[in-house]
Amino acid sequence: MPVILIADKDDPRLTDYTQLTDIGLRSIREPAEGLYMAESVTVLERALQGGHQIRSVLTSARWLPKLTELLAQFEADPPIYLGTDEVITPLTGFKVHRGIIAAMHRPILPSVANLIANANRVAVLEDLVDHTNVGAIFRSAAAFGVDAVLVTPRCADPLYRRAVRVSMGTVFQVPWTRLETWPGGMRELQEAGFVVAALTLAENAISIDDLTAAPPGRLALLFGAEGHGLLPATQVEADLAVTIPMAWGVDSLNVAAASAVAFFATRPGVPA
Repeated sequence: MPVILIADKDDPRLTDYTQLTDIGLRSIREPAEGLYMAESVTVLERALQGGHQIRSVLTSARWLPKLTELLAQFEADPPIYLGTDEVITPLTGFKVHRGIIAAMHRPILPSVANLIANANRVAVLEDLVDHTNVGAIFRSAAAFGVDAVLVTPRCADPLYRRAVRVSMGTVFQVPWTRLETWPGGMRELQEAGFVVAALTLAENAISIDDLTAAPPGRLALLFGAEGHGLLPATQVEADLAVTIPMAWGVDSLNVAAASAVAFFATRPGVPA
């Protein structure tokens, strides 16, 4: 595999790696240019295990042996750009503590119908703005056996670098796709036989304990944006309003924490 020494942060071959800390810019650029960034050997390995394709890799000499060993396992032969911290840090905007950054080809997402065809438990993320929360939810979804994740049109990108990193690469393991419309897209779930349960603090909400006492065969759990939660229209269209019982006067959890509780409580085989 070609190893290319980089001495200039303005090398035109490195445009995929510029301004990685600019969330607004990268959130537009990466989908438009058909790429995403995988940071760390562990994340790259999970991406390759998921069948994703590499455009190129940026690393330093220290990590080159481990990287080449990993790429050889998957018979991958991308260009490897090798630079020092003095070159890489001004280029990317941060010090690369995790050894490597790979520019990856963004996969084509499946249709909702194909994604849910064999699923019994899915999560829907409505308009989340924090990539850290998105990544944490994917990690919990993987840990507790959620079959698929759907994200609404305005939800943060699960393939943004921070989301991928926080998920520890589980965004490549848990099947997911983006809904074209919302809350209109909820109807497709309901027509497929899913009971749509909105996680909310609404007065008419039932306890998640009641939900798990008689779990539906197909369940979609809805999680709303940080701060204001689910949209009013979403709560109206959902089949159920569900809440997590809490103590000590705590009224709500961070959306990532709430998802972990809900995924654990509704996991298959939980005794009633």
